[in-house]
Amino acid sequence: MTFDIEDWFHVLEHEETASQKDWNRFESRVEKNTNRILEALASAQVKATFFCLGWIARAHPQVIRSIVAAGHEVGSHSDCHLLVSQMTQGQFSNDLRASIASLEDVTGRKVRAYRAPGFSVSRRTVWAFSALAENGIEWDSSIFACSHSHNRNPAFSLTGPAILETRGMQLKLFPVLPGRLFGRSVSFSGGGYFRLMPYPIVKHLMSGCDYATAYFHPRDFDPRQPRLQNLSASRAFKSYVGLNSAFLRFRQLLQHFQFTDLSGANDRVDWSARPTIKWEVS
Repeated sequence: MTFDIEDWFHVLEHEETASQKDWNRFESRVEKNTNRILEALASAQVKATFFCLGWIARAHPQVIRSIVAAGHEVGSHSDCHLLVSQMTQGQFSNDLRASIASLEDVTGRKVRAYRAPGFSVSRRTVWAFSALAENGIEWDSSIFACSHSHNRNPAFSLTGPAILETRGMQLKLFPVLPGRLFGRSVSFSGGGYFRLMPYPIVKHLMSGCDYATAYFHPRDFDPRQPRLQNLSASRAFKSYVGLNSAFLRFRQLLQHFQFTDLSGANDRVDWSARPTIKWEVS
């Protein structure tokens, strides 16, 4: 079980909310929405990994402290919520280090996990994995194993957890995988896909998996969030579909399946039976 801790206005590839200098002028709803998630997880006795922006750690450190106090794992979701494709290798490393420093300053704990905004590590930006390993990240969940709006070419084709070896270091990969429905790959385990799909189908697809990574954002469960203007019709639909019923369905998901955080998943996976990918950056 994973969450990307960002606020309702952190919509990718939207010029009007892209700059960090503008974020403080928006109402913040991340603390209230995160606390609601924490209460649901406590009720279900589920531990999760929370991928948090470094900016959240600086602007709203109480959110990060609440996550840690509830016994959950804190990972990095970058510092300023940029797609990997929008950064050079140097910019990516600087953004990563800034996020790790801000999160570790609040938690007092080593950051071991990472997820790129928009699952945006592609075949053109595989170098990001080397930067992650060089900066002490041990497991990553940046691969969405099928094409989607922020990444048409996932870095690797994976069918489950895998080990990446790069520059003499290892990084364990926990991808988000689609399910199979009527012979087709179908994304279902988080975000707009979860909100759009009828819950019985989500339950059916989840039941057919021996591995699944669920991923949500606090705004996925906030039907009263302000609506951003000037979104494309498709982006507005993906951002706001199914908000009214999403939290109830999330609680059903917690009742029907067992989840753990990435640290717990790392302990459960038989890594000797998982594929190893060797990648050397040129």
